[in-house]
Amino acid sequence: MNRVICIMLALLATLSCKEKETAKSALDLSNLDLTVAPGDDFYRYATGGWMKSHPLKPEYSRYGTMNVLTENNETRLRELFEALAASNPVPGSEAQKIDDLYKLGLDSTRLAAEGSSPLLKGLEDISAISDSRSFAEAVARLHQTACFPFFSAYVTADMTDSDMNVLYLSQSGLGMGDRDYYLDTANASIKEGYRKYLARVFGLSGVENPDSSAADVLEIEDAIAAISWSSVECRDVQKSYNPTSAKDLKSTYSGFDFGAWFRTVGMDEPDKIIVSQPSYFAALDSLLTSADLGKLKKYLAAQFISDYCTVLGEDYYDAYFDFFRKTMAGVKEKQPRWKRSLDAASTLLPEAVGKLYVQAYFPQESKDAMLKMIADIRSALGEHIDSLAWMSDSTKIVAKEKLEAITVKVGFPDKWKDYSTLIINPTLSYMENVKNIRKWEMADNYSRVGKPVDKTEWLMSPQTVNAYYNPTTNEICFPAAILQPPFFNPEADDAVNYGAIGVVISHEMTHGFDDQGRHFDKDGNMTDWWRPEDEEAFRKMTDVLVAQFDSVYVLPGVRANGALCLGENIADQGGLRVAYTALQNSFNGSRPADIDGFTPGQRFYISYATIWAMNLTDEEKARLTKLDVHSLGENRVNVTLRNLQTFFDAFGIAEGDKMYRPEEERVVIW
Repeated sequence: MNRVICIMLALLATLSCKEKETAKSALDLSNLDLTVAPGDDFYRYATGGWMKSHPLKPEYSRYGTMNVLTENNETRLRELFEALAASNPVPGSEAQKIDDLYKLGLDSTRLAAEGSSPLLKGLEDISAISDSRSFAEAVARLHQTACFPFFSAYVTADMTDSDMNVLYLSQSGLGMGDRDYYLDTANASIKEGYRKYLARVFGLSGVENPDSSAADVLEIEDAIAAISWSSVECRDVQKSYNPTSAKDLKSTYSGFDFGAWFRTVGMDEPDKIIVSQPSYFAALDSLLTSADLGKLKKYLAAQFISDYCTVLGEDYYDAYFDFFRKTMAGVKEKQPRWKRSLDAASTLLPEAVGKLYVQAYFPQESKDAMLKMIADIRSALGEHIDSLAWMSDSTKIVAKEKLEAITVKVGFPDKWKDYSTLIINPTLSYMENVKNIRKWEMADNYSRVGKPVDKTEWLMSPQTVNAYYNPTTNEICFPAAILQPPFFNPEADDAVNYGAIGVVISHEMTHGFDDQGRHFDKDGNMTDWWRPEDEEAFRKMTDVLVAQFDSVYVLPGVRANGALCLGENIADQGGLRVAYTALQNSFNGSRPADIDGFTPGQRFYISYATIWAMNLTDEEKARLTKLDVHSLGENRVNVTLRNLQTFFDAFGIAEGDKMYRPEEERVVIW
């Protein structure tokens, strides 16, 4: 998963014992619910007060500490954007591009007047399809703008040759996002809501017979869902790596004109392509051969319209909101237009906006201080690897080599993206500009096929409240925006910072050794560097962890999905254990005094729980359980902590307490 950050820890580490005793804990005691015993429900104990004082806002399906940070950043970015407007930006500058795009999103009067007209050219293109070649060309033109019916096509590092870029083809094209919404009869009401949504946007767009057209689309999507891999199957990186050539691709899947597709996207036919789900593409080949062309065209139109509902007039946005946000996620109220426009500009011009953000809110000193804490966490993880009883010495050596090779990125890129060739034209519609930005980005992506990987590139913007580990570059990345309380507080004591951003740092490092990351070596190549007995021991432990989460109900009749969330759950546990060790190391044998009546260990675990404080709708719980590889916050705390003896020791939790788990039922991996 991701979440991280720290500032000034180098200074904290040099505080004298007396200074540490008087340091502020940064634990808001009102966040606690002291009517709940920590041994009964630690999540409620540590966050119950926060959840009561931060009720779910009607514009959210979930509202947690990360949403608070996102709102802080929205306020910051709005001020920066308003300052841009007042500065009369130079034409062609990044400031002009941000300013014009933001203003286009704000202009509700113009959007209403334009109505469906920005869609007409694209819909006419789809309507003109007459044969297999023009069909493939139309699909390719959608792919050129990051709209991915039937399959997605993107260029990134080759998992077995991580220095070179390669084209990946993966299943795609389900409007509701996951096959279970189509296949599970328990979702019948949601599926009917989707049909009504399709009919609604078809009606707005002037598509003939909107109701029957929506039914045709659902028929195609039902067929796609039936041949799609499950979310859990798609997590198998080895099973998903199936190299072929363009020549063999065309002969194997002849039901789709890949030759026309390559010509239209402007890509020379590669010698190497990775097909992620071969059985899906084989079945899709048959589907495209047998399906009615008229219905396939209606499906493409639905994909196209849906992709732009949020950047058209309010009638389109209302249709999108009523289904995807209200029905599927339980949101009660739309966000104001300024937030939507700001988010679009920040997402579409990520590093142009990021450059403004870090200049205003992230000094180089903070980046330097962050590196100190990461070094301490890396050392602690090395200690854990050395002490593993289940791993052989030869595998430990390679694991330590991989750990030492992890690249660290903090705050912002050393090299910013060049937007000089991108044009934002305010005489065009908002949708057309968004479409052109997407086309510019995809052209850049497709141009990389067969070329060396740029390992300086960032996969997140500096203003993103998140963090990540990338296995093919063996790197951890912590954007500037997450360097705020409760993740990091320069006024806090070590225990609070290690329990929050320290855990996130070690979480990201542990991803290099989770069920997916462990398949990659120190150079980012997918290779088998484990001894068979180590792999077997690892799988036995992960099976236990999967079962622990599978046993938890997130809603009546709905269980958590331990297999889908396995990588994140491994990283959560590893993150906690390693960060706790790093905290103990920071004491240098002299434990600090209690603060607010809590020991350092107690403050560590309360701080960890705090970063996952959250209120959310039942609809969102159900949706996330289907789609999200992260467990719900409550389970990231309660299920994970029940494996850790140091947690039991900190709060005196013993047999008979609900949080207690007998030692023989626990699992400790990293």
